[in-house]
Amino acid sequence: MNYIQQPQAIERKSFEIISDIIAQTRPAYRFESPLHEAIIKRVIHTTADFEWLDILWFAPDALTRLSAALSRPCTLYTDTTMALSGINKNLLATFGGECRCYISDPRVVREAKAQGITRSMAAVDIAAKEEGDKVFVFGNAPTALFRLMEHEDLDVSGVIGVPVGFVGAAESKEALSKSSLPGIAALGRKGGSNVAAAIVNAILYHLQAAQ
Repeated sequence: MNYIQQPQAIERKSFEIISDIIAQTRPAYRFESPLHEAIIKRVIHTTADFEWLDILWFAPDALTRLSAALSRPCTLYTDTTMALSGINKNLLATFGGECRCYISDPRVVREAKAQGITRSMAAVDIAAKEEGDKVFVFGNAPTALFRLMEHEDLDVSGVIGVPVGFVGAAESKEALSKSSLPGIAALGRKGGSNVAAAIVNAILYHLQAAQ
């Protein structure tokens, strides 16, 4: 059988197909910037879902703030090990950044049990106490996103809020879209750890190409 086998060629062809489908089905659609385009196309590439053209929301300063944060030493806090695994940590490290997930941290397990809250919430509380630039990356836990917004005085460099699901997911992301945080949100029920990681990676690849 004749088929594409080289990984880079597969990805390149996929993005060509995505661009062609958008041009054919949404000819009036206009991306706000090259980075905006890169993020949406990478999420479509990850999910094979063109609804992302309409449901991915960006705060006015989100791309500027997130690009600045990821281009210097900062810490990304994820709500799941799946999101952590999907982020290109080697590329992040070239900019001085690192990625952490505290969902299984003994402190988180202890505090969640003591307070009767989710471990995702307890993980946010612990991350909030740490020093340095913080970017929160949530693809699974609406309670983490709600908890973050309860830390009203916390200095946050960016929030990627795309938790998926039926209980609190849409509501948490709507709340993010109405907050003053520099966030990216998936409006509605869709999302996921793979989407969260794809957004981070799109920004990192964009920064790499700009070097």
